[in-house]
Amino acid sequence: MTNPASERNLDSLMLGGDIRLEELVDREALGEMVASFYELFRVPLRIFNDEGLILADASEQHALFTYLNTFRNGRRALSEVVDSVKNINPGVDGEATHRCLTGSVYQVTSISYDGRRIGRMILGPFLPPLLDEAPRAVLELDPAIDAAKVKHLMAEMPRAREDTVARIARHLKSALTLILFSGHKALLTSNMHLAAVRESYRELEQKNAHLQEAFDRLKELDRLKSNFLATVSHELRTPLTSIIGYSEMLAEGIAGDLTGEQGEFVATIREKGEQLLELIKGLLDLSKLESGTMSLRKASIDVGPIVEDVAQTVTPTARKKGVQIEVDIDRGLPLLWADADRLRQVLLNLTENAIKFTPEKGRVTLSLGHTLMEAPDADGEALVLLPNRRPALELRVADTGIGIPETERQRVFDAFYQVDSSSTREQGGTGLGLSIVKRLVDGHAGTVHIEDNTPHGAVFVVTIPCRRATLS
Repeated sequence: MTNPASERNLDSLMLGGDIRLEELVDREALGEMVASFYELFRVPLRIFNDEGLILADASEQHALFTYLNTFRNGRRALSEVVDSVKNINPGVDGEATHRCLTGSVYQVTSISYDGRRIGRMILGPFLPPLLDEAPRAVLELDPAIDAAKVKHLMAEMPRAREDTVARIARHLKSALTLILFSGHKALLTSNMHLAAVRESYRELEQKNAHLQEAFDRLKELDRLKSNFLATVSHELRTPLTSIIGYSEMLAEGIAGDLTGEQGEFVATIREKGEQLLELIKGLLDLSKLESGTMSLRKASIDVGPIVEDVAQTVTPTARKKGVQIEVDIDRGLPLLWADADRLRQVLLNLTENAIKFTPEKGRVTLSLGHTLMEAPDADGEALVLLPNRRPALELRVADTGIGIPETERQRVFDAFYQVDSSSTREQGGTGLGLSIVKRLVDGHAGTVHIEDNTPHGAVFVVTIPCRRATLS
């Protein structure tokens, strides 16, 4: 998308409507050229822009004019000459001459470009070669004027034929035209580049504004989504708890004995109700984590018993599926400053996920050991002389299941994301477990990543730094 104003400015520049002489030439270079001309021909030369601003001057006030300026009438007369010369309009591409009362001549030549006058050259004053006597107009300015001195000073002035000066002016004008063409080309290129940069910047600003607007809208939608999940989950939890409670009472025979088929139905109701309750708890946890309202109750804890407890908790499920659970805990591990319940939730989510995707006769191994992890220093930069690593505990949950493609290993931590999102997928789930794991680990200043478990399966590695309570 282009800017119409920029197009008009660019068209105006290309047509020459806004060209100024000082924009097309370097004033320092122009001054050097004019000085060189004066040194060669000794004829004073001045160059003005079209508004009358002098751009280059190679002239010296001659002694004759200095002498005449000592007389009041002389000053007035010479001032009128200067004003007359400045006001001469030689046309768009013309030239004109003006004679001073001293007999000297000024040659005024237009400087034009692309059919438009953009300045003037004024050559002079110079005397015609045959003028030897002081003009009467000069002597009549004041009775005190010395005719002999005027004649002597006139002899020192530069002399040239008018047609010769006119030819020199045309030659100088031609040379200047070439300079103007080169300058216009450079100016046009520069302005086109600037116009392109301005247009690119304008488009970038517009895109940034659209992106900011979209970001704000998505942020608001995300907030509404979190509020919606929290509200709906909370409202669903109460009646669902009642459903599970009544199904338990029915299963216990409080309302009377059940037939075998009725017992199966009630058991199914209870099982699915508990699954739905776990989903609602996950949604509530996710909404709290996203809104920042979930607080971690950290304390110095021994992680080993938590790992063993999680292994015992999932063992019935693993046996039912034919999956072996193994535990490997190093000895002499330090205490960890963490939230025991949330750490248990992390390990439980990872273990249940591993069992879900591990086939019969597979194996899930829970490991706990000591390691070191990278950590920024106080200034956010690594130390040069000392290694910037700190002690940490590493939790590993390895399985011999179907594994996770490398391209999917970062995305599985996104909320509601599933590697197999088809309607015919074999494994159920909402895609919330790993997202909650990632956020809880982040809350402990830790990291979580996925490795291959050659030849089959995946390994989830959780690393949490060891810190004292006083530092947390």
